[in-house]
Amino acid sequence: MFIRKLPFLILFLLISTLSISQNKKTFLYAGRIEKLQNDNVILIGTASSVSFNFTGSECAIKLQSVDSYEHHNYVALVLDGKYIGKIKIEKGTVQSFPIKVTSNKKEHRLEIYKNTEAQSGNVLFAGTTAKLTSISSKKKKKIEFIGDSITCAAASDSVDCDKGEYMDHHNGYYAYGPVLSREIDVDYLVSSVSGIGIYRNWNDENKEEAIMPDVYQNLYLTNDHSKPKYDFAFQPNIISIALGTNDFSGGDGKKERLPFNAEKYVSNYINFIKMLYEHNPKAQIVITNSPMVGGERGIIFEDCLNKVKAAFATDKTHKEIQIFKFKPMTPKGCLGHPDVADQKVMADQYAPFLKKLLNEK
Repeated sequence: MFIRKLPFLILFLLISTLSISQNKKTFLYAGRIEKLQNDNVILIGTASSVSFNFTGSECAIKLQSVDSYEHHNYVALVLDGKYIGKIKIEKGTVQSFPIKVTSNKKEHRLEIYKNTEAQSGNVLFAGTTAKLTSISSKKKKKIEFIGDSITCAAASDSVDCDKGEYMDHHNGYYAYGPVLSREIDVDYLVSSVSGIGIYRNWNDENKEEAIMPDVYQNLYLTNDHSKPKYDFAFQPNIISIALGTNDFSGGDGKKERLPFNAEKYVSNYINFIKMLYEHNPKAQIVITNSPMVGGERGIIFEDCLNKVKAAFATDKTHKEIQIFKFKPMTPKGCLGHPDVADQKVMADQYAPFLKKLLNEK
């Protein structure tokens, strides 16, 4: 009887082994990315990432700045859970970057995060020489952070603001969203663009430049319709929206700037949230003020947020919209932006609020 059962047993084991091997992954991807062939991927959004496990004392990663116009880019590297710095990817062809290991661990994990934002260009991950092992991740709750340059951590990382270009001072890994997400152990996605607003941008009355409601549904956060649409597969538990700093801005003082239009701001915000609900019906929406907008403008800002919340007061199909207020801040980064330390302050303020929301039944 045992001999007759043996072929079936072998077949069962083969099928089980095949199934397990097919479920094993060698790369983990996060954020706004576009998957290509052969495990290559384009990192698009702020703090979008690719991670893998490997053995051995060294490896190399292949990266390229890929843009409609040629310029350099940056990624941040985290090895075995420790931030080891950012690397500059010069314009041009695919480049190879060596990664050396100093610990005696048998297996290592490398995480590669896009430091620059979507509109500062994209980074192609074109593979690695590493001896890959399987990688897995536990299921976590999810938060999406929608915002502008503050959410991008633009102009946050520099000792000399007068040197270099705008993208040189980005550090998306240390933006408040990713920082607090690591603190409360959730997965995150950042959908942010410098200078963007709900009904107008920093220096444009929505005449020449697209606003966030125009670009959000495009994967690359641009109006380039040759690019793929965003697939909304992330399905966050919470969507945090921090938009308004640029709507309230006076611009550069040279280009014509109209007075702030509260009615248009509120109307566009309501329609934007309705669109988000269409794709994420179970999400908890949180709308925030700005630590950069104070005084009389800050009072108007909060009044607008209250009107947006009130517009959904009778909506019984979605969770009640929440408002979070950042404390006023005198930013220490470049061009009047929060620096990395300021981003940590914002993360520490916001994290308990979001954690409580996630834990509520």
